[in-house]
Amino acid sequence: MLLAFLASLTIYFRRNAEPYLRMFPLFLLLTGIMEIIENFEAVHHRNNLLLANPFSVLTFCFYFYTIYRIIHNQLARKIIFQLIWLYPVIAAFNIYFIQKPTVFHTMTYCLGCLLVVAICIYYFLELFSLNYSVDLMRQPAFWICSGLLFYFTCIFPIYGLNSILTKSLTKAMLNNLIFLLGLLNVFLYSSFTIAFLCRLRTRKST
Repeated sequence: MLLAFLASLTIYFRRNAEPYLRMFPLFLLLTGIMEIIENFEAVHHRNNLLLANPFSVLTFCFYFYTIYRIIHNQLARKIIFQLIWLYPVIAAFNIYFIQKPTVFHTMTYCLGCLLVVAICIYYFLELFSLNYSVDLMRQPAFWICSGLLFYFTCIFPIYGLNSILTKSLTKAMLNNLIFLLGLLNVFLYSSFTIAFLCRLRTRKST
């Protein structure tokens, strides 16, 4: 996450950078701060879900906005734009009236995973239907959507089976889950890092 944040600063100070890319440094900085606070609360055996639940909703909204800025089809953009305000309403209702604030909102988190995956798949369909070639290696949108698609596809079954896993969770299973989540985070933030750096020009030496 720190490497991704530092890499994102190369975009932030470029005037011709897309708006969604220039918002990433602030998002990653806020994410890092929230991670520190949540870990501090967990170490001191305090319930950190009062922060984790709302921030995970905000994270999904940011990803919706990011892909909204990437996609070109007007109908798809309108649908995604509606999700930016509709998803928090659904999540808030679930958090405060169904699953309660003291429990992680697995139901709406899984819904957010499915929505991000679906939108990313649409991005690739739109990308591959272009009538001209694109250098994917130098496309930040490609790397961002690739990271999001892989991350949320893999993490969906983990949270989807959360109620079953917690009933028979052993120490070995917990360690494996933590390791798996760590690998997924490494892949996600590595994809973001590549997205921020892929347009940098490098000089060839002779």
